[in-house]
Amino acid sequence: MMLYLCKVNYFLYLCTQIYEMTMNHDLPQSVPQGSYGAQDPENRRILQVANELRGLCQVYETQCRVGKKNVDRFETELRCTEQYAKEHGCWIPMEHIFELGVPGPSGNENDTYVTDDAVFKVNNLMNSASVVALLEKVQMHNLLFPDTAYKLHGFAGFEGRIVHPVLRQKRVANAQPATQVMIDTYMAALGFTKTELEGHFANGTYEAWDLLPRNVLVDKDGDLYVVDAEIKRL
Repeated sequence: MMLYLCKVNYFLYLCTQIYEMTMNHDLPQSVPQGSYGAQDPENRRILQVANELRGLCQVYETQCRVGKKNVDRFETELRCTEQYAKEHGCWIPMEHIFELGVPGPSGNENDTYVTDDAVFKVNNLMNSASVVALLEKVQMHNLLFPDTAYKLHGFAGFEGRIVHPVLRQKRVANAQPATQVMIDTYMAALGFTKTELEGHFANGTYEAWDLLPRNVLVDKDGDLYVVDAEIKRL
């Protein structure tokens, strides 16, 4: 019980720190160190990738506008992401995608590949409609739900065509879908208020939704793990 209260108190402190940092008009680059700050280096890396992609897109758009009236921003981002991935050794040709693991369940946004200790999610950008926007959502997920934090594994695709970010998440073994009551109680303990929509919560700084049994697991010890959620900053 004491450990549970410590986790809740820490999270409330973290939310205060996040709110103060978001007033600087950017995602926080770091969170307090310790067990809950373990994903901080990865979030800094993801932020660095997002910033580099923004810079590449600006240069690319400037160059392409010479002699052109319209430049497709999403296409620009895909080409810049492909360029970045190849230059940094994290490009995965789509024909090699099955090397990630055993194919698992697929959803509206992700195809999954499972190993003994990890789940790789190949994201089709259906919900985010942008590589950078997805990376920003990943940073928020890692801050709010550090027990299921994502790592950016690389980018998969067909050259000159599609690009799908590949995310790595710890596999929660011997778990099953949590009930909605469990999820509501868990989010309330984290300082979120439930809205009138099922699986939809807000805390004044962040809005999180799609927190339904299919996206939240509970293990044999009764611990909950948010493995997927839609998040935005208010």
